[in-house]
Amino acid sequence: MISRELARNTTKSGGYRPLGAHQRTEVRARRPKVAKLAQPGPLRDFVVAKLDEDWSPRQIANVLAVEHPEDPDRRVCAETVYQSIYIQSRGALKRDLAAHLRRGRTQRKPQNRPQERRGRLVGTISISQRPAEAADRAVPGHWEGDLIMGRENGSAIGTLVERSTRFVLLIHLPGRHTASEFHDAVIPTLNSLPAELKRSLTWDNGKEMAMHREITMATDMAIYFADPRSPWQRGSNENANGLLRQYFPKGVSLRQYSPADLTEAARRLNTRPRETLGWKTPAQALNQLLSEPFKTPGVA
Repeated sequence: MISRELARNTTKSGGYRPLGAHQRTEVRARRPKVAKLAQPGPLRDFVVAKLDEDWSPRQIANVLAVEHPEDPDRRVCAETVYQSIYIQSRGALKRDLAAHLRRGRTQRKPQNRPQERRGRLVGTISISQRPAEAADRAVPGHWEGDLIMGRENGSAIGTLVERSTRFVLLIHLPGRHTASEFHDAVIPTLNSLPAELKRSLTWDNGKEMAMHREITMATDMAIYFADPRSPWQRGSNENANGLLRQYFPKGVSLRQYSPADLTEAARRLNTRPRETLGWKTPAQALNQLLSEPFKTPGVA
């Protein structure tokens, strides 16, 4: 960074004047720049062709980086592709290419919008304090949880995923999903687990967890909270929630589903083989854990 600044703003006499450098930088920033994908050529042709094949901007950007590591003119970041579709002043790609994106939206949601106003939970413990054994999935009994929401957020189903086996449990919420109703529904579910599978639970900052301290006292499970707007910190749960939409689609009331419906959906997920488990199913992985003699972590 320093060498580039000196190369750009060193005077012919070999000196560097900060004020002059600042003024030249402002001039360069104001000049119109042609959007990278607005220019015809191999890069634009590749991006358009792959969008037509339903590739995501992230897939396009990463393949270009692999194929042209030394040629920045043949690479483009995913954000530039999105902007070229959605922001027509950046003029690059036809708006109808948006139909090939995963969500198929005609407009893009702002990526840096201020956090929605909501009541903050009190007395939470950050995920940064979660034991290392949970992070590396070496020890079973650490869970991730969330809600999947129904039409207009008026109904919900609670979801729990065990990190080491990806085993899924679903929580029936027939009425509302207030903190008290969630408290009453999640405690019996967690207490149905054997002691060796009750180590911790990681959740987001949803209002349904306002009684998290009472849940911890009733279940003897530590509860940790992910950072705001960081769904990757609960990646197993986010993945499971996406798979569950096959059985509980968006835009419908989730109150129509009975406990039996939830049990059947969980059974289907738990009996699918998973590559990350060496093609065992979550149910098989969990049963194997429960059939082995339990060892205290760190003790040979």
